[in-house]
Amino acid sequence: MLENIGLFVLLAFLLDLLVGDPAWIPHPVVLIGKAIEIMERLFRRVSQNPAALKITGLLTAIIIVGASWGLTCLLARWAFSINYWAGAILSIWLISTTIAARGLSRAAGEIYILLQNENLAEARRKVGMIVGRDTSQMEPGSVIRASVETVAENIVDGVVAPLFYAFIGGAPLAMAYRAVNTLDSMLGYKNERYINFGMASARLDDIANYIPARLTGLFLPAAAWILRMSAKGALQAVLRDASGHPSPNSGIPEAAVAGALGVRLGGMNYYNGRGSFRAYMGKPLTPLAPDHIKQTVKLMYLSSSIAVFTGLLVFFFARRLF
Repeated sequence: MLENIGLFVLLAFLLDLLVGDPAWIPHPVVLIGKAIEIMERLFRRVSQNPAALKITGLLTAIIIVGASWGLTCLLARWAFSINYWAGAILSIWLISTTIAARGLSRAAGEIYILLQNENLAEARRKVGMIVGRDTSQMEPGSVIRASVETVAENIVDGVVAPLFYAFIGGAPLAMAYRAVNTLDSMLGYKNERYINFGMASARLDDIANYIPARLTGLFLPAAAWILRMSAKGALQAVLRDASGHPSPNSGIPEAAVAGALGVRLGGMNYYNGRGSFRAYMGKPLTPLAPDHIKQTVKLMYLSSSIAVFTGLLVFFFARRLF
């Protein structure tokens, strides 16, 4: 099984590009999310102070990630025990469920079409499904910015990071990463409810994305160069602006995309009616326009393809050496 991981990852990536996540097939992330909800309810019953919430939050993260890795291992081994092709098909499908390139493209594409048709109300609603900020009063430029920022950030979370871990440890490690990311998306908020219980999940996500984010900081300028965007601007923005982002990782892809497109991201966002200023990424060389959403999707697809190609090269040479 391990000797064919490179092929499995390539086929999983292509499978995601072709079909994405069909609604009629149960998605592992949904099951992970339900498990997180159950554990949160159980642990909150016995956690009455900040220290206890931090401990039970850590236990939640350990159990969810460990179970995701362990159950995927058992499932893959069971499939391979039937025959090689059963194991290969299951592994490819499981890895594909951790990749979200097509889903990102579809969500961004819907918003782009709505803006082109001047259906701002529906565009606000759609963008509200993929971002955590308030969207009901957004102007078109803010809808565009939110869409571009979300696709940019998720180049790491939704594509490069799961590919990175799949190349290292196949479907089990890719699923463990997806569990980490799901924990962060559900618990990793710095608000009164989750500042303690979600601390471990947020820190674990920061650690898991550290290397993939920095690899993405190389892949995006390369993609920008191929697409005849500004590779120099992407690199400069990463070096100049990424550290201003509150996340140690998300600022890298956002700054790279901003620099490649020649736009400025960041600014004032609203969460539950309260303003929060996000550091600017990039320079406003051109006003944000709906086409920037399409261009960001192109950057996402190409940088992801570069990630797959790079992973295959490393995997090939590692096998030859060892």
